[in-house]
Amino acid sequence: MPELPEVEIVRQSLDKKIKQKRVKKVIIRNRNLRFLIPNNFKSYIKNKKIIKVDRFSKYLIIHFLEGDYCLVHLGMSGTIHIVDKFNLSKFTNTSFYHSPILPKKHNHVELEFDNFKVIYNDPRRFGFFQLIENRNALKQRFKNLGPEPFDKKFNLNYLLGFFKYKNKDIKSFLLDQRFVSGIGNIYASEILFSSKIDPFKKAKLLKRNECKKIILNSKKILYKAIIKGGSSIRNFQDISGALGGYQKEFKVYQQEGNGCKTVGCLGIIKKKIISNRSTFFCDSCQN
Repeated sequence: MPELPEVEIVRQSLDKKIKQKRVKKVIIRNRNLRFLIPNNFKSYIKNKKIIKVDRFSKYLIIHFLEGDYCLVHLGMSGTIHIVDKFNLSKFTNTSFYHSPILPKKHNHVELEFDNFKVIYNDPRRFGFFQLIENRNALKQRFKNLGPEPFDKKFNLNYLLGFFKYKNKDIKSFLLDQRFVSGIGNIYASEILFSSKIDPFKKAKLLKRNECKKIILNSKKILYKAIIKGGSSIRNFQDISGALGGYQKEFKVYQQEGNGCKTVGCLGIIKKKIISNRSTFFCDSCQN
């Protein structure tokens, strides 16, 4: 599943292309995504002018001139492709996740503009489109989600208060979108390694200094991943043919059996499966 940095790359690509553009035509080939695409979706979207593309956590937010929105989530395998009528590049993917070229199957939704079209592809169909009528409804939609790591609300007092009396391990909390929005399995492992914290340590046992490290490294690692263009786990490319580069920065994720990269540490990177998720960590400097 694409995490915050990968979704941010999609946002940047989409915003650059569709901002201040008007939707000319909508094609729906399959309504059966995670949530059924509403019957009025085509008539609702057609001829609307897009003001900008925003993002919260792993959600894309398309702002319309009338003050309403279309929420897009990529799910497990969703990708957004831009196909230009006059620049037939083989690279169409707006990010670095899954195929760099437009697949022939599973193209469920198309938004057509004057000289290009935006295509939503999703083999597993866990993504979705949702129409949001106004700003209050948008706030209500996200009310159960925690702050993003970049939010000033994600601070020491917030962590200390949230973790108090909590027996759940810190790795699970970093994946819990009710605690913090946008972090997934890749970056949770990297954040905890950089913080030198045992991923299985109970949250209530974390010291103030450890919480400070989590805050700092969450911001630092996600920001660097965005700058690097996200993580091309399978060496895929984006619309320009460039690779996401953050996978070269991995210290523990998918590094099982390798020596720890911390200077002076003789530990080995281990992997444990917890709740069907892989957790990577150093068996020495994270103890």
